[in-house]
Amino acid sequence: MGDRRVYLYDSTLRDGAQTVGVDFTAADKVAIARELDGLGIDYVEGGWPGANPTDDAFFADAPELRHARLTAFGMTCRAGRSADNDPGLNALFSVNTDTVCIVGKAWDFHVETVLGVTLTENMKMIADSIRHACRRVDEVMFDAEHFFDGYKANPGFALDCVKAALDAGARWVVLCDTNGGTLPHEMEPIVGAVMAHIPGERLGIHAHNDTGNAVANSLIAVEAGVRQVQGTLNGLGERCGNADLISVIPSLMCKMGYETGVSHDNLTGLTHISRVLDERLNRTPDRTAPFVGEAAFAHKAGLHVSAVEKNPRCYEHMVPDLVGNRRRIVVSDQSGRSNILAQFREMGLDIDAGDPKVAKLVETVKAREFDGYAYDDAAASFELLARQALGGVPEYFKHTSFRVIDERRWNAKGELITLSEATVKLEVGSRSTMTVAEGNGPVNALDAALRKALTPLYPQLADVRLVDYKVRILTPGDGTGAVTRVMIESADGEGAHWSTVGVSTNVIDASYGALRDSIIYKLYRDGATVAGD
Repeated sequence: MGDRRVYLYDSTLRDGAQTVGVDFTAADKVAIARELDGLGIDYVEGGWPGANPTDDAFFADAPELRHARLTAFGMTCRAGRSADNDPGLNALFSVNTDTVCIVGKAWDFHVETVLGVTLTENMKMIADSIRHACRRVDEVMFDAEHFFDGYKANPGFALDCVKAALDAGARWVVLCDTNGGTLPHEMEPIVGAVMAHIPGERLGIHAHNDTGNAVANSLIAVEAGVRQVQGTLNGLGERCGNADLISVIPSLMCKMGYETGVSHDNLTGLTHISRVLDERLNRTPDRTAPFVGEAAFAHKAGLHVSAVEKNPRCYEHMVPDLVGNRRRIVVSDQSGRSNILAQFREMGLDIDAGDPKVAKLVETVKAREFDGYAYDDAAASFELLARQALGGVPEYFKHTSFRVIDERRWNAKGELITLSEATVKLEVGSRSTMTVAEGNGPVNALDAALRKALTPLYPQLADVRLVDYKVRILTPGDGTGAVTRVMIESADGEGAHWSTVGVSTNVIDASYGALRDSIIYKLYRDGATVAGD
């Protein structure tokens, strides 16, 4: 390993908790810490002991980690207090971690205006705190807050701060771009100047993303010599976030030839851990996230697809499997024959490229997308469309009519009540059926009525559930008469997910189209036969 080994420090559980809209529970933090440990992260920062009840609860029942070193975060002793007698500093040593990370000021402006102490006193606070910590735990780090701003303003003082920490026994001195204002062209010369005094194997980088350069700055710092990178999963953090380790790790390993605590086998879990975090936070994953996004290796234009089919390196910077992602060939009005054939292969269909049905399907897709349909995220609807064009989908039921009534009234208690009622008429084989169901909205009522009619005939529909419902106005200039597109994501008890689409000037009709496709797709995928046959 030697000089090519880079150590990874994750601060998701503290820095990430400062993200607007993020509120970890202690259980969340335990689960995420275990995921990070399983991935192979070297240091997992658990939080700031004494700062809030959640961090205290986490450290009180901290998980046992097999690979990572659990780290407690805190600050140097306060002005006018000795390190021995500062309760904030000593709270770090009450949580039984072997590693602590202590933050201190490295910008003369902050020292004099925020702390209100002399530059000499600040360096003494750093040295005393680090020296005291080294007597209490195995490994101590110093985060030099606002180091890059401090260096630009007063290079001598900023360097004296990090040297004071190193001389006092810090294992790592971490250069922090705390407000994210440093640009890539500034990173290498500043890191190089620091390395004239501190070896790279003792230096780390902690970059924020306020200019969108946190990942780039972290990689440049590594190339310049630092050997620890701090960041968060999915780039969480206050304001614009921190360096995204989900992008940093594969860049270091797959692009730059560095080694980390993450094995290449574990690297395939990168997409998984990114989505686990989003699931914990009840957030929709970023489809365009580098490396792990659903669209990161998606191809839409027919020319690109043709080239990718022959040689993936034409339009993909790496093999998606390396990070646990996959290639996606999407179908759209940009599509050509190559997209359609690639989709057929994913569906397990072997069809002659010269079959006239393929050309006809390409034109059908383009015409339908002109009308508002979108198959990028509705693969189930596309599969049904394709199989119907090839003559391969049974008619499980035939829709005769449906009606939806909404009622809004006050009941006898003076409470406002809204209620939807749906009536559907269907034909299944030679049988006709009519059902009525209520719901908490017109789409829910329509879904309930369809299930009520079909589940006795097709029991496999009992565990199907709608997990996402999206409406988009396609012609906003038409006001309430606009064309709408409805996207529905469904799931079943086996964990399968599929998406369908419907389009109409009537949002209920569009919803019915997507619901109908969802039901038919489930029946077809399960190999159902037409009831009564």
